[in-house]
Amino acid sequence: MLIALIGENCAGKSTLAEAIRLKRGGEIISGKDYLRLAKSESIAQALFKKKLKEAVTGDDLIYVITEKEHLSFLPDGAVRVLVTAELDTIKERFKARMHGVLPPPVEKMLEMKHGCFDSGEYDHRFKSGEDDIEAFCERLKDR
Repeated sequence: MLIALIGENCAGKSTLAEAIRLKRGGEIISGKDYLRLAKSESIAQALFKKKLKEAVTGDDLIYVITEKEHLSFLPDGAVRVLVTAELDTIKERFKARMHGVLPPPVEKMLEMKHGCFDSGEYDHRFKSGEDDIEAFCERLKDR
């Protein structure tokens, strides 16, 4: 099964991906990790799209997406999961990543991007900090 975890930075996608991996197994690929598949970006993209398509009916693959342009890589049959968090939660998590300092330009960027994935079509929605990870993983396990 191909599981796409889609959302903003620091929404909880990586935490959810690891929980799913522990329950189901499979490989986690984040963002532009696919570029390691080939020296040429176009060849790497083609190989990655093929890998994603094969994962729909094959071994589990969890693709963590933060950039809208990567949504176009997803083939039919991918399980699309929107992962969200409150803006204040995202800011606190980002601040922790930046060693306790959230510069004003970064804060503005987070505010501008907040909700940028909300209008898409998703098979599931997971709200970090509110939804239960174990229960969510069990729902996916039954697919």
